[in-house]
Amino acid sequence: MARIELKNVTKSFQAVEVIHGVSLDIEDGAFTVFVGPSGCGKSTLLRMMAGLEEVTSGRIDIDGARCDRLMPAARGMAMVFQSYALYPHMSVEQNLRFGLENQRTPKAEIEARVARAAEILQISHLLKRRPNQLSGGQSQRVAIGRAIVKEPKAFLFDEPLSNLDAELRVKMRSELVALHQRLKSTMVYVTHDQVEAMTMADRIVVLRDGVVEQTGKPIELYARPRNQFVAGFLGAPQMNFLRGTVAPGPQLALGVDDNRATLPVSSRTRGLAPGSTATLGIRPEHLSLDPDGPLTAAVDAVEVLGAETIVHARLASGAPVTVSLRGISGVKQGATIRLNLDPRFAHVFDENGTTLEPSRSWSEDYVIT
Repeated sequence: MARIELKNVTKSFQAVEVIHGVSLDIEDGAFTVFVGPSGCGKSTLLRMMAGLEEVTSGRIDIDGARCDRLMPAARGMAMVFQSYALYPHMSVEQNLRFGLENQRTPKAEIEARVARAAEILQISHLLKRRPNQLSGGQSQRVAIGRAIVKEPKAFLFDEPLSNLDAELRVKMRSELVALHQRLKSTMVYVTHDQVEAMTMADRIVVLRDGVVEQTGKPIELYARPRNQFVAGFLGAPQMNFLRGTVAPGPQLALGVDDNRATLPVSSRTRGLAPGSTATLGIRPEHLSLDPDGPLTAAVDAVEVLGAETIVHARLASGAPVTVSLRGISGVKQGATIRLNLDPRFAHVFDENGTTLEPSRSWSEDYVIT
């Protein structure tokens, strides 16, 4: 296990700076996920940690010792790539042994490490097969096994599940989480899939354009996003954003839908003067059908998924709105519906996209008792 620290790390490719002074503390034994859109710099950060890219400025420490000047093999990390990169002419067992043999590890120790990795990943029965005789999930297990046998200080995963089909991705997610619990190792995982991030991470790092937007536990980022980008990136379906104007009154409210509807949001507009512009954020599951609701919307499409029904609608102003209803709903395409929201779950963002929130923990509203 290892504690990894990034201290004001930057990365430039010629005159283009792609990582802008990133500082992170990755705790010993934690499962940390870097998430963000394509091109945000998450894989570049991972490759700098592994030693596959040089750090332009700043430093990277492992257990308090600087490592960014060391060769990759001397850092004590193992990386699992998006492509399996297995040697096609070798058996599974030979793929697992190869790196250890190059390091002149004693034969008895190689045998023990390979057997342990195969048992952990449940691939003992595949050891004599060649890579072309394996499924995608089996190939990914072998790639992970090749990292396990090295007994590294930390595991680095670069979108390892992106080549798998949807059902296998779900299964492999749970297997990776179980693997982390068994090994108790530091793991850093890169993905653009926010569902993977929410379900696997102890801690999420949200990146945009080479800058860390927010870090924290998954539910903290989901319930208390620092800004509109984080709020919109985490959550499926995406959070609804409605532009509005702060209305005066004893309890501040936000007028949306061309000010036809005024929605109470209490102290969440603290610091905004009446008449100023803001954005209301509300997640689809926090909207509900209500015949007396303040929002009127025309239904564009309905997705019946069994456990939930996703309604895509449009307000009179033309603003799109998505509603997540539990179970199977009778809402039809083309219908007009009325919507209400729970003000406890309303988010308000100023003109710069920064969250305006009273000081309270996420658990005050989100924990179901």
